[in-house]
Amino acid sequence: MTIALAGPFATLLLAGLGARVIKVENPAGGDPCRNNAPYLGIDGATLTKRHEDDISISALNRLRGKIGITLNLKEQSAQAILADLVGKSDILVENFSRGTLERLGAGYKQCKEINPRLIYCSISGFGSEGASGSGKDMDTIIQALSGVMLVSGASADPPIRVGLPLADLCTPLFGVIGILTALRQLQMTGVGQYVDVSMMGVLTMMLAAEPYDILERCGIPQRTGDTVPRLAPMGIYPTQDGHVAICAPTQAFAKALFDAMKQPGLATDPRFETRDLRVKNVDELDALVRSFTGSMPTQEIVSRLEQSGVPAAEVRGPATAFRDPGVVSRRETVPLVHPKYGNVDDVRGMGIPIKFSNASVGLEDSAPMLGEHNDFVYGELLGYSPEKIKELKANSVI
Repeated sequence: MTIALAGPFATLLLAGLGARVIKVENPAGGDPCRNNAPYLGIDGATLTKRHEDDISISALNRLRGKIGITLNLKEQSAQAILADLVGKSDILVENFSRGTLERLGAGYKQCKEINPRLIYCSISGFGSEGASGSGKDMDTIIQALSGVMLVSGASADPPIRVGLPLADLCTPLFGVIGILTALRQLQMTGVGQYVDVSMMGVLTMMLAAEPYDILERCGIPQRTGDTVPRLAPMGIYPTQDGHVAICAPTQAFAKALFDAMKQPGLATDPRFETRDLRVKNVDELDALVRSFTGSMPTQEIVSRLEQSGVPAAEVRGPATAFRDPGVVSRRETVPLVHPKYGNVDDVRGMGIPIKFSNASVGLEDSAPMLGEHNDFVYGELLGYSPEKIKELKANSVI
């Protein structure tokens, strides 16, 4: 019972790990992600929807591997149907604003009465104690409140939103961890439970992995742009035709970098001979590194640094990274295909980035059309008669 990105991403992971996931959508339009540009159809990838059977690439990406049904919880007769679904389920995942599902008869306490073994996971902006219906459960809002925007970019920049929807993607990871832990406890106790994960909590917890406020108190700005002064030399440096990432925080890596720069004497220079001195004199050090990287093309820089044993890499765009041979071979990104027209364009989406020695994972099925599996779920799984299913459709319940 999820919408947008955070909830569907959690259930995508569960589906990829082998769970049978039934996605419940409102028959009046379905998950809002179905209307996200761009779209995939017979014409390939397009920014606007040209044909009725064009499908949002967001939906193709997030809804794969799931059984799709529709149910209008605002209809009174839907309560009994929901009870039947809950009674046959192990896990329920939702990411609506706090209080929404309680008002519709689908809150944890209501579902627990139906199925005491149920694991019920809520992914929300601020947790179960957060403001009801605040409208703030959005990735950009959480990035703003968590402090992320003021540790990204350089000191003179305005607040910068991290390009990746960080809160929407990191929070579901903790939701899945909680669900799998609750499943283990269920095996031992026979009792289900409520798993409550907040986007705000996840981002602030992750931000607290670095002592930003203490660093600023000690004279190092929270926002350091393309370098990390306290680990100098570390950062993004320009080349003749692009940029390179260099990480040389240890004594051995720094010495290797100086050798690659053909300035081995820097290793014993009074400004740079220890880690603390390199941090103290970071501006001078970074100027030297930039002069070196700016003197040749990216691939030549990377090759020279790799030969010297310095961690370095070309700064690549998503189009290249998605198609990295290693990533493709491990199926960490996978082709997205249209359910009707197949592989009509070079579009890649999320794979499952976990390898097992004695199990297989993945998302082979395409995203379901809205209500595609109503007959299967309501007929075969719940045992409703064809006449009852027809009546529910006619009354817009499903």
